[in-house]
Amino acid sequence: MKTRLASLLQQAITSLQAQGELPEELTLDIQIEHTRDPSHGDYASNIAMMLAKPAKKNPRQIAQSIIEQLPSDNDVLEVNIAGPGFINFFINPLSQHAVIGHILQQGIRFGTSNIANGKKVQVEFVSANPTGPLHVGHGRGAAYGATVSNLLTAIGYQVHREYYVNDAGRQMDILATSVWLRYLESCGKTIEFPSNGYKGAYISDIASSLKKARGDAFNAKANDVFNNIPADEPAGGDKEKHIDALISRAKELLGHDHYRIVFDTALTSILGDIRLDLEDFGVHYDDWFSERSLMDNGAIERAIEKLKASGYMYQKDGAWWFKSTEFGDEKDRVVVRDNGLTTYFASDIAYHLHTLERGYDIIDIWGSDHHGYVPRVKAALQAMGADPERMKVLLVQFAVLYKGGEKMQMSTRSGQFVTLRELRKEIGSDAARYFYVMRKAEQHMDFDLDLATSQSNENPLFYVQYAHARVCSVMRLLTEKGLSYTEADGLNNLDKLTQSHETALIDTLNRYPEKLTQAAQNFEPHQLNHYLRELSTQFHSYYNSHKFIVDDAHLMQARLVLINATKQVLSNGLGLLGVNAPESM
Repeated sequence: MKTRLASLLQQAITSLQAQGELPEELTLDIQIEHTRDPSHGDYASNIAMMLAKPAKKNPRQIAQSIIEQLPSDNDVLEVNIAGPGFINFFINPLSQHAVIGHILQQGIRFGTSNIANGKKVQVEFVSANPTGPLHVGHGRGAAYGATVSNLLTAIGYQVHREYYVNDAGRQMDILATSVWLRYLESCGKTIEFPSNGYKGAYISDIASSLKKARGDAFNAKANDVFNNIPADEPAGGDKEKHIDALISRAKELLGHDHYRIVFDTALTSILGDIRLDLEDFGVHYDDWFSERSLMDNGAIERAIEKLKASGYMYQKDGAWWFKSTEFGDEKDRVVVRDNGLTTYFASDIAYHLHTLERGYDIIDIWGSDHHGYVPRVKAALQAMGADPERMKVLLVQFAVLYKGGEKMQMSTRSGQFVTLRELRKEIGSDAARYFYVMRKAEQHMDFDLDLATSQSNENPLFYVQYAHARVCSVMRLLTEKGLSYTEADGLNNLDKLTQSHETALIDTLNRYPEKLTQAAQNFEPHQLNHYLRELSTQFHSYYNSHKFIVDDAHLMQARLVLINATKQVLSNGLGLLGVNAPESM
């Protein structure tokens, strides 16, 4: 209907242009929206107000002229002007009923479109350092990234889902050294474990598997490990210098090949655990992109050379710096350290340039603590001659977990955290996926475990899934009564759906394609989440007020096609959120 109304408005405007009432050169973006207040009609357009400036006329005057030129349409009962110049359309209710047939015919495709026309976009999300299991904070980024990817696919984008694996750099060296020190403990050595090492039980598990597989191959004397190592922080030292010195000692005592075995064992174990967690959470990737591959294929070096050639690099104190202050940053940033090693920033520059060169626009989903990093990366892309507007960063606040009214702590380094796997075991993947996207991603989120597991109307997931299950229960009851469902009969008798609950439910079904498109274009899964809650509310009200299996066979079939169309839309929406639509509860 929105397309038809936009076409009617376009024809009216074209007629006014031909009459000289409107300028010939106009850039039109005709917007048709559902009205919030039924007294204002079913749809409204602000086109008259948009035309006021170029036409140099009062918007209400333009609206009146447009209405006078509108072609007739049997489904448009009335058109009037409201407020400063809104054009309101009142639609024949029977034409609104047509959505039921569209839903049943299109099934899972209902609401999808090709607005993006196959444009390529890469969504990079989660990408947690493989230094420990995923915790519940990472889970929000996973649910959000997966759902945004689904929504973009639904409106015609060619979406490439990618996990950027930070398998190089200092944090990975801290991980490898932590595993080696726990390995030495398993060999009977007494170790003063560094305050800045990774302390979770998973580190000891990896060390034990290493000992079982390799025996004493990586053993060393404790004195050799800690001799002349700077003091740690609890002893009045510097924890950063302490752990860096231990990393150097591990590399020295183990040698390149043995150190790489320890490093890769830790990486493979944790990354494998992350992969399994995400797969079980319904989050799937097209590629797991290795940071190390950027070094191996020369991408980092090429990016650095591009920056040097741009004139935005300089040497200072033996290091190479990027002039990010010339792009609004608070200070310039090191790209190559004085020891010749490249920084994380260098890897990120190379990664984003590589992605753009592959033909993808970029959507990065990062934790909100990375907000200051965004202009820095964009500045580097601009300096290298790339279009920084092809990169969009969506920031996600970590979720705070509550159980029994108590806040639960999370810290990967200390090992005191609730893993995503534990969360899924506690409340299930459906509840986790649904609750994670109930709010805007950039908003703070308190995750109430007790609410997520309750079987009550206060639990929004239960409320929505129960609506789907209720329709299924009606259809089972129909079979138990020896009656049949005839879709064609129902579609031929939609004029019998005249109750207020029915018209309200049909109106809400008509809104689904629009809500889906808005959620995708604004990267806001919570809009779809809220829509499903609204649709469920309409259905439950209908269910509680009317019987579906009635003596009037034609009315019964009409009501059955309506609730089955509702079931289909609930299933479609839940599917995009990565949530199951149960047939019984």
